[in-house]
Amino acid sequence: MHGPKDTVVAKSITVTVAGTVPLTESATSAKKETPRMADGKPDLSGVYNMASRGGADSPPELKPGAEKFKVVRGPKDAGLYADCMPTGVPQTYFVPYQWQIVQSRDKVVILHEYLHLFRVILIDGSPHPVDPDPTWMGDSVGRWEGDTLVVDTIAFNDKTELPGGFRHTEALHVVERFHRVDFDHLQWDATIEDPNVFSKPWTMSRAFPLRGDLEKVDEYVCENNRDYKDLFGK
Repeated sequence: MHGPKDTVVAKSITVTVAGTVPLTESATSAKKETPRMADGKPDLSGVYNMASRGGADSPPELKPGAEKFKVVRGPKDAGLYADCMPTGVPQTYFVPYQWQIVQSRDKVVILHEYLHLFRVILIDGSPHPVDPDPTWMGDSVGRWEGDTLVVDTIAFNDKTELPGGFRHTEALHVVERFHRVDFDHLQWDATIEDPNVFSKPWTMSRAFPLRGDLEKVDEYVCENNRDYKDLFGK
């Protein structure tokens, strides 16, 4: 059984068979190349761990008068995940649970173990709907720029938080770039903008390690019918 861990604990042993020559360390540690689809595009499919820092983030700058969008929690606030509601994008990558990409020729599906959240991203040239209804995870379309998948997401509701503790409006716009640098690593960069909240777009970058021991995400159930105030005192 696997859980919300950032690393996989494993024990290794070496068995030498008579008449054979052991592999050298350099041979066993060589990086595998990025897998590819039949059309030559990188195959991003796989289960990945939660985000680890992949570079410096550009700090968001609030517009004058937008201070109300900064989240301030009181001593009895049970936290971002206490109500078991969808996390939105890009916050969904910062939950300590695995997530999965399933890729085909014309679409990419992202499955998050936490809350069973999913996104279906068309990569066949389809545009956004003319007047999409706001949703928790937004409306996403993608395109390839060389070996990088660029995903453009709009039509969010205003009920989720952004990393760093910020609210947003329905004008939120997120552009993600997925690049599988080798078999075991996926580079992710995102540009976030909301002209009602931030004075300019801001960026973040993360590296996701492949969970080679997993073929799919697991079931997750979140209960939000418990009164948590006793955990924080009266």
